Amino acid sequence: MKELDLIHLWVKARNHIIISQFAPTVLLIFALLMTPNFVQSNFILKVAYALVLLSSGILGAVAQISSANEASAIAAQLALLEKPSLISQRIIATAPWIAIVKFGTPAIFTLTFITLLIPQFALALLG
Repeated sequence: MKELDLIHLWVKARNHIIISQFAPTVLLIFALLMTPNFVQSNFILKVAYALVLLSSGILGAVAQISSANEASAIAAQLALLEKPSLISQRIIATAPWIAIVKFGTPAIFTLTFITLLIPQFALALLG
């Protein structure tokens, strides 16, 4: 594969990572705005709320991890080039940061999800 093709693939993978954040972010904003109302809601509505957040978070995480794996492979392939361009060298240098996308972001999502659900189910569990 040519260097320019690899750079285009890198940009595509990076864009997939960025776009995969849109749905979970919008739902998170919605969840934060609606949390006080949902604390008063019935149990079925709370479960639906949790499942919507969970499913969008899982789909976002899967898309991110998949794109991050592809980006890592592209950077590794660029590193094998005999004389990589400056752009390729920058991509190769930033490739280790992909670990944040693969591990950090899903961990933060999990903590956020749990934190949002605690007030939703605390009354049901304690009462």
